[in-house]
Amino acid sequence: MDDRHAKLASLRAIFEGFNAHDLDAILSHFATDCVLELPRGPEPWGRRFEGIDEVRRGLAARFEGIPDVRYESHGDFADGNRGVSEWTISGTTTDGERVEVRGCDIWTFTPGGRIAVKNSFWKIRE
Repeated sequence: MDDRHAKLASLRAIFEGFNAHDLDAILSHFATDCVLELPRGPEPWGRRFEGIDEVRRGLAARFEGIPDVRYESHGDFADGNRGVSEWTISGTTTDGERVEVRGCDIWTFTPGGRIAVKNSFWKIRE
């Protein structure tokens, strides 16, 4: 399997991990010094989690806040050390709010093909 195909396979496995709510499966593709940037937060980049333990905490919050969260894939792209995944997220928050929104992740890979950065963006519905 060439480098691009290996990265795409990793992105698909991460996607499957999200739908299974399996943090171990997701994080098995991440570097230990990884970074997660979520769109909502106090800084221009949203909220940043640094290091595998903090990234685990940030991702766990998604499953806790939207217990039935599901992702529908609209495709992945990988070239060099970057990749993009497009998706629709849906579910119901613990407050009873229904969520359905399109978004994307911009991924940065380490030279060894692990995830260094997951930077998430999504549409703002009004």
